[in-house]
Amino acid sequence: MHSTLFGDNKLMRSLSTSLGLLALVISNSTLAAEAVPHGDADAGKEKSATCVACHGIDGNSPAPTFPNIAGQVPGYIAAQLQAFKDGSRSNAVMLGMVGALSEQDMLDLDAYYSSQEQNEGKITKDQEQDALAGEEIYRAGVAEFSITACMACHGPDGKGIEPNYPRLGGQYAPYIEAQLKAFKSGDRKNNLM
Repeated sequence: MHSTLFGDNKLMRSLSTSLGLLALVISNSTLAAEAVPHGDADAGKEKSATCVACHGIDGNSPAPTFPNIAGQVPGYIAAQLQAFKDGSRSNAVMLGMVGALSEQDMLDLDAYYSSQEQNEGKITKDQEQDALAGEEIYRAGVAEFSITACMACHGPDGKGIEPNYPRLGGQYAPYIEAQLKAFKSGDRKNNLM
């Protein structure tokens, strides 16, 4: 019966192997998420004073060149701060900001910002056509260029999947565009993108 549904045994073995690897990845991701230490949101709020100028009081950035970090998936902000600190993610301003942060400081900031509510972005009338094209790519990808659907990693609602896949919903378009270009050029390579 399997040979008629899936072709030959080689295809069946390949499918079984792929599903087994997927289960392993999901299992390891779950274990990794459970192993992530947590910070103290109240301590993070106290430590966030230097973040306010770019990311706003509660993590909702006042400018589209800086990311909204409010409501980000738990674990992601701490990982990015560590990446700036160890140089695996390059940004001169952020390098200066993270230099004196301890691992606990990063966890506390992560706990604070991930507990904040992100303001939802608004689409203007002149942005509707671009937004619809973006939604199609987000949901279906672009097979012709081997571009996977964004929602495969960032979730169908754009809220991200902790701890590795950030929330994209409500993020500024110029910031997303800059990050996609950085991944494409190789300037940003610290993530799975």
